Amino acid sequence: MSTMSLSVGPQHPGSGHFRLQLKVKGDIIVDVVPDAGYVHRGEEKMCEYRNLVQNIPHLERPVILDSVGVLYPYVLACEDLLDIEVPERAQYLRVAMAEINRIISHLYWLGIYGIFLGHSTMFMWPMGDREPFIDLAQLASGARVTFAYLVPGGVRNDVPDSFESQALKVIRYFEGRLREYDNIFFSNPLFLGRTKGVGVLTKKDAISLGAVGPTLRGSGIRSDVRKTEPYDVYDELDFDIPVLDEGDSYSRAMVAFLEMKESLKIIKQAVEKMPKGPVKVGMRGQVRLPAGESYARAEAARGAMSYYIVSDAGKFPYRIKISPPSFRNLPTIPFLLKGARLADMPVIYWGINYWPVEADR
Repeated sequence: MSTMSLSVGPQHPGSGHFRLQLKVKGDIIVDVVPDAGYVHRGEEKMCEYRNLVQNIPHLERPVILDSVGVLYPYVLACEDLLDIEVPERAQYLRVAMAEINRIISHLYWLGIYGIFLGHSTMFMWPMGDREPFIDLAQLASGARVTFAYLVPGGVRNDVPDSFESQALKVIRYFEGRLREYDNIFFSNPLFLGRTKGVGVLTKKDAISLGAVGPTLRGSGIRSDVRKTEPYDVYDELDFDIPVLDEGDSYSRAMVAFLEMKESLKIIKQAVEKMPKGPVKVGMRGQVRLPAGESYARAEAARGAMSYYIVSDAGKFPYRIKISPPSFRNLPTIPFLLKGARLADMPVIYWGINYWPVEADR
């Protein structure tokens, strides 16, 4: 049987500005070459020409779905170099906004996953249910797409008095919706048939390939920066880390689904425990980082996101290195696709929740 070459992307909407070069025998994928770099933004270089605050808006752009997640380790690394302590109220606000944004990101992923599995309801429902959380983020930040809410030393502004009641209202609504999602999609025989036993990533392979986030936890590894290296007030909140052992596409999807339930618990605790007080450290003029190096990481929606900052005490950072979760998960895609059937390619690829712009940065 002859081998046929296929190019998936970069213009294909299912590839997200990313190309997979496939070789197929019949309907079996025999070789995969990921071709990344179509949406490289030069984020790390741009950081060298902007000060700490000016870096915030453009650093959100590679991960517009999870702008808080991509900024969190940046501000943590800056605060480490500045040796400042963030006010407690700001820490609770940052945690609440991070989990709101995690749900926004997971719902977008779920909507795209649903449509590529032929389940149009699971495109319309998640896209509609993102809106209450986007409204909540807008109530806090004033913006609807990227929020630019986290800043070195705290958050940009305090939330209005109605934020807590609105957050609890959204939580009650979405708890009911998650039960409906389970009934119509996650317990659906069609979804189970397409994902169970498909794209199996063993625990050993997940570790050796350096997977992070739901991809890693779907293979039975209980690794989450919020628990292993807690930051801000995560260690004061009660929540679980969903882990499944099967390592298939179903497990990875279920981990993300269960994470949204845990995020609701975190948001509820954060808004109820949040004390009164200032929301940022007052810093006048153009703040310069002292000379030195700093590394920080946080658990973004797709997994561990880290920043390494080098400062020479100038008004701009000397160097910034970003390690995003999509880049970390990229090796799992060709590994899982080799030997799979062509019809399972969308299930495996989108189940990893790879975001090309995040990886290319």
